[in-house]
Amino acid sequence: MKIIKFLILLLIVSACKNETKNDNSLPQTKTKDIALKYAEGFKISQSDHSKTIEITKAWPEAEKTYTYLLLTKEQAAKTTYNKADYDGVIITPITKTVVTSTTHIPALELLGVEETLIGFPSTDYISSEKTRKLIDEGKVRELGKNEGINTEVLLELNPNVVVGFGVEGVNKTFEVIKKAGIPVIYNGDWAESSALAKAEWIKFFGVLFNKEKEADSIFNTIEKEYLAAKEIAEKAKTNPTVLSGAMYKDVWYLPKGSSPEAQFLKDANVNYLWSETTGNGSLSLSFEAVLVKAKDADLWLSPSYYGSLEQLEKANPLYANFKAFQNKSIYTFVNKKGGTGGVLYYELGTARPDLVLKDLIKIAHPELLVDYTPYFFEKLK
Repeated sequence: MKIIKFLILLLIVSACKNETKNDNSLPQTKTKDIALKYAEGFKISQSDHSKTIEITKAWPEAEKTYTYLLLTKEQAAKTTYNKADYDGVIITPITKTVVTSTTHIPALELLGVEETLIGFPSTDYISSEKTRKLIDEGKVRELGKNEGINTEVLLELNPNVVVGFGVEGVNKTFEVIKKAGIPVIYNGDWAESSALAKAEWIKFFGVLFNKEKEADSIFNTIEKEYLAAKEIAEKAKTNPTVLSGAMYKDVWYLPKGSSPEAQFLKDANVNYLWSETTGNGSLSLSFEAVLVKAKDADLWLSPSYYGSLEQLEKANPLYANFKAFQNKSIYTFVNKKGGTGGVLYYELGTARPDLVLKDLIKIAHPELLVDYTPYFFEKLK
């Protein structure tokens, strides 16, 4: 009898333990995936008790999917979860954040959460006046360079989350940060294959900051403006030929025909001379190959980092052989800079593809956007 009573008692204790464990676990409720229109590099799932972000393409050749659990402070205090199931657990609301690319800055500002930013690597590259003011006021700490973030300062700041980006493989700096208990989440906007897909990553930030509705509204407006501009471009009566890029050392780099940059040109209704090529990224050509094909191109866009005709000709006198050079029909975005030298296009262009497209339409078909002033591009002087 004693043995039987002991076994019954043991079963009761065990049942109580299991009941307590189940009560503290994440409830098994239905989750729904948040629909994305263009972006392929991340997924969002939401339930009544938590949110999950999966980064399926942190960089172009990434094979690993990174999974992050988002919980409120209240949810985190009363639930248990297996940390091994996630690459990071982020507690919301986020009040202190570190981002690592200037392309992340516009999302923070559009969502009205820029004051959560407390650290950034190479702050001089930030162009936005709003965020530059925060830097000048000492509210955003300098974290060194991206390839060598000052982890000592970052750990002292103790942000709720670090939004990083990866090129390939393991980032040793991020591993140090994660071991200190600070979650690092990858943003792969740059690896997307279209301009609108890149812009849709504002929804990634919307989830982080509990501003999903605001992010949806902002993106829908950008998409609407982009598609309206594309429709306007279709009315153009001319189809100017376009050359892009410039030489770096002995190689001329210019966009492949199915890259996001080439898609801009297609949507602006111009004849990009390398539109038949495929793939993202850049073509690598000789000067002679480019000259043969584009000597008589009507327009020359984004001639590398050269900001004037003089700089361009000084770098290589042979550039003067192009008709676009002779007609002074060369346009660049490198001259629009912030107060400390950051190029505005590199910061805002990803978030606002509608402005980029309108700029290109204004250049190629000025009669279609009579009252529009280009935001990024200007003619080389």
